[in-house]
Amino acid sequence: MSCSPSSSSGSEEEDEGIVSYRKGGYHAVRIGDSFAAGRYIAQHKLGWGQFSTVWLAYDTQTSKYVALKIQKSAPQFAQAALHEIEILSAIASGDPSNTKSIVRLVDHFKHGGPNGQHLCMVLEFLGDSLLRLIKFNRYKGLELDRVREICRYILTALDYLHCKLGLIHTDLKPENILLCSTINPSKDPVRSGMAPILERPEGNLNGGVTMKLEKKLKQRARRAVARISERRASVGGVGVPPKPVRCLDGIDLRCKVVDFGNACWADRPIAEEIQTRQYRAPEVILQSGYSFPADMWSFACIAFELATGEMLFTPKTGQVFSEDEDHLALMMELLGKMPRKVATGGARSKDYFDRYGDLKRIRRLKYRTLDRLLVDKYKFSEQDARDFADFVCPILDFEPEKRPSAQQCLQHLWLNPTHSEAKNKSCIDK
Repeated sequence: MSCSPSSSSGSEEEDEGIVSYRKGGYHAVRIGDSFAAGRYIAQHKLGWGQFSTVWLAYDTQTSKYVALKIQKSAPQFAQAALHEIEILSAIASGDPSNTKSIVRLVDHFKHGGPNGQHLCMVLEFLGDSLLRLIKFNRYKGLELDRVREICRYILTALDYLHCKLGLIHTDLKPENILLCSTINPSKDPVRSGMAPILERPEGNLNGGVTMKLEKKLKQRARRAVARISERRASVGGVGVPPKPVRCLDGIDLRCKVVDFGNACWADRPIAEEIQTRQYRAPEVILQSGYSFPADMWSFACIAFELATGEMLFTPKTGQVFSEDEDHLALMMELLGKMPRKVATGGARSKDYFDRYGDLKRIRRLKYRTLDRLLVDKYKFSEQDARDFADFVCPILDFEPEKRPSAQQCLQHLWLNPTHSEAKNKSCIDK
């Protein structure tokens, strides 16, 4: 899993660890370090992933801030970077006007260091992830008009990837969709008026990794103390005041799909198991082959999460059943019984289903339709629940070939309410 080129969407709960800075591993970067013969100057670290670290850098040639992704140097990581560069280059060359809501590859080059030679990608600088937006909103659902806006951007990207390029993203999730700017303007290098660092500051000669780790340890200690205080207050009956939902006014909801490290061409699938667990399609679990509809399933899960603040499916392992079987059971409780030909048609079907298409170890299912769930649990109005379910449910069809394409979804009435409907709604709201 590679990390996203964002101001804040890289892993930040834990540091990547100093032990990974060795032969074949990460490249140690210091603020003010230059890359590509002095073109890019490192400003500060944005995040990290299993394969790479991502830094905010200043492009002295264009006078713009960019995200500099520096891959680990071992051969397998270099190979993964070459694959991502190939895909990002194809995306960029087919979208010269940069209007398809996908992160833009600006440049790529090799950089030699004490731990080996690192492939580097330069990407446009983007803001916070949709996951950060959901957290910022205290895990409450966004207003449906905001959900519509975000969905249009994601579907525009998927339509371009699927129809024009023949690419499957394979890991669509809120972490891999970034807003075009930061939620907090002070974190944006342009809006905050940040002056670029053009040379290495004094006193930073050994500072890069060590100072960062010390800072992280202090932050972690402060968070731990705060959590203990909260628990004590709650146990003591004092209670912790409820956290208010933040106001999203003024936040730019334009967004782009990122992280193509796991993407593949539809005619050249790269792995049997794709997608992050909660966004995984049934055909992937059953290993019955996948294509563009697997991305559409993930999109529907994201749309639900934006509208409710909670994941659609959160499977768990039980005493007698696996996480996969629980996942399939949760799907059927919401969407109805899986058609027998789908249930029994995959390489792993026999692990979960009997020959009649019934789950082997989970027998009692509690069925509830999506619109009822939206009304009962998330307090949607009956009309909003029906309209949203009408948009999402077809995308969650167990038969992949029956799911609408991204282009078809873009034409759906829910994304394009008529003028009269919008007018009526505003009158009701008043």
